[in-house]
Amino acid sequence: MAVSGPGKLATFRLPVLPTIGEIVKLFNLRAEKQLSQNFLLDLRLTDKIVRKAGNLRDAYVLEVGPGPGGITRSILSAGVTQLLVVEKDTRFIPGLKMLEEAAPGKLRIVHGDILSYRTERAFPKSLQKNWEDDPPDVHIIGNLPFSVSTHLIIKWLENVAGRDGPFTYGRTQMTLTFQKEVAERLTASTGSRQRSRLSIMAQYLCNVQNCFTIPGRAFVPKPKVDVGVVHFTPLINPQIEQPFKLVEKVVQSVFQFRRKYCYRGVAILFPEAERLQHTEQMLMQADVDPTLRPSQLTIPQFKSLCDVYRGLCEQNPTLFSYNFRDELRQKKMIKSLRERYIEGDEEEEENV
Repeated sequence: MAVSGPGKLATFRLPVLPTIGEIVKLFNLRAEKQLSQNFLLDLRLTDKIVRKAGNLRDAYVLEVGPGPGGITRSILSAGVTQLLVVEKDTRFIPGLKMLEEAAPGKLRIVHGDILSYRTERAFPKSLQKNWEDDPPDVHIIGNLPFSVSTHLIIKWLENVAGRDGPFTYGRTQMTLTFQKEVAERLTASTGSRQRSRLSIMAQYLCNVQNCFTIPGRAFVPKPKVDVGVVHFTPLINPQIEQPFKLVEKVVQSVFQFRRKYCYRGVAILFPEAERLQHTEQMLMQADVDPTLRPSQLTIPQFKSLCDVYRGLCEQNPTLFSYNFRDELRQKKMIKSLRERYIEGDEEEEENV
């Protein structure tokens, strides 16, 4: 056992193992392009990612998509009590089993899909803390494939709102990688060019920090973009206290026309027959300037919009199920049927 100095990771030392590069060669591992896989082989960078997660000594950590095990080694070296890795790709399991043997009792391997894995059962219930307390000794860390990163963070944000999934333990912290552009969107401030739906959905629920950027050349194979490391800590009180799906619908609608005035996006929350009336009513009651762009709206302004929309939905229970695109498709279908009907009549007249 090694005692750590200030800012150091080591409280547990792994035995001498093949390097990550050697593991990749030994098991003939190739990053699958269709799965958006990119390997991070530099352990100095994986150590840096793990440091951004905070103090992991005696913690329980869930790692998503460990691949050849670079970040896995850094997490184990941080002195965790237990590390659970969830890996979907069978090819990586033998290399991870080598690590499991090198760290007896510390590493558990689950061969499965993180999107369907029951994270609320990952660790002992004794780790659970009240939401108002400090975050529990449970962390999520992962170098996420680009193809699933946005879908996965939205899923986990919904879990934050419901205090379920990995957040049954309390305000579980997450340290995750994203494409640099996505990382910038998650952390973008009001009025910035990168402000987006993701900015609002993440920041109304969490304290979100863009920790640092990893150049694409550090990965194998080299992606066309750089990578951002983002740290999430759920807030004790969300900035918008409405159901997640309602907030998501309002925010998504407003950003539907991100370069237009915000009233354009608010309008598509309502059926065409009552669109003008309800759009004016919602913006007036929320005290939101209709000529602001979506990126210029603050989270308190989105809160006001969500609160007013909730009230309108309570007055008209069918309103929340309204979908702008469904109405658009229906209008196109009716127009198409009319055109066919007119063409049929003209053909009959020609044949008379």
